Amino acid sequence: MSTEMQRILLIVVVAAGAHVSVLAMRSIAARLLGPRAVARAKVQTIVGFVVSTAVFVIYFAALGFTLRELGVSLTAYFAGASIIGLAVSFGSQGVIQDVISGLTMVLTDVIDIGDMVEVGGQVGIVEHVGIRFTVLISVTGSRVYLPNRSLGTVINYPDGFVRAFLDARLPRDTRAGEEAHLALIAVARAVHQQFGAIMPLAPTVLEPRQAGDGYSFVRVKFRLWPGQGAILDSCVKPAVVSVLRALDPEYADWMVVVHYRAEPSEADSEPLPQPAPVRLRMAAGKARRDRRMRNP
Repeated sequence: MSTEMQRILLIVVVAAGAHVSVLAMRSIAARLLGPRAVARAKVQTIVGFVVSTAVFVIYFAALGFTLRELGVSLTAYFAGASIIGLAVSFGSQGVIQDVISGLTMVLTDVIDIGDMVEVGGQVGIVEHVGIRFTVLISVTGSRVYLPNRSLGTVINYPDGFVRAFLDARLPRDTRAGEEAHLALIAVARAVHQQFGAIMPLAPTVLEPRQAGDGYSFVRVKFRLWPGQGAILDSCVKPAVVSVLRALDPEYADWMVVVHYRAEPSEADSEPLPQPAPVRLRMAAGKARRDRRMRNP
């Protein structure tokens, strides 16, 4: 066999070996992660970054070996690659920022798969945290792709929702007050049936409480998808006022107040049925939060 044929055969073997190595590496990475690694965004992102880097190194080395066999100086090859790399780096500053921001978020554990977050003006459940993009599932079920460099301030909702409270003053008359309490329970059920898609947990109607001025009031506790609080002011509050005014003609709008605050636990309600993908993501987020509490 001639020298030229040997070189050609060697080039083919090196190219094929490099390609097979890349395929094997990607296959091994996919099997190591697997479907059970849904909640391990940190592992997924780091493995993806390592695999991408290794693929580049393998192809770069294979190309250099091929050019050397064809008589091209490796010094010229590296010099040309440096110039091209410098030009690409100037034109790909956004990509570099995405990579750095993505690795920073993953390594610092700012967000993870299953978290309910507000980033870049978007609210949703984190589906994927990648090197370049973070993917959210919005309230409408659509996927929102956010470049990592544009995330900025991150608001993480540990429980997957925001708490809103509707306080309704009851009529002084005892019988009317009891009827108002029952009416509020009926309103809460109707609200859940109509707006259940934005309420991860069912509304809770608490027992009447005494206020300082001699009146009693009932508190209805809502858990809402972040950013959907306008529903309470525009729909729920007018409905409550209308129902209570039917019991007491002098009932005024100011007697119903909507406000927001945090609570230490959510042990008084059961979660509503969720679509399978949403259940998996929320369960992954809850498991991650539990691990954080056990290992602060």
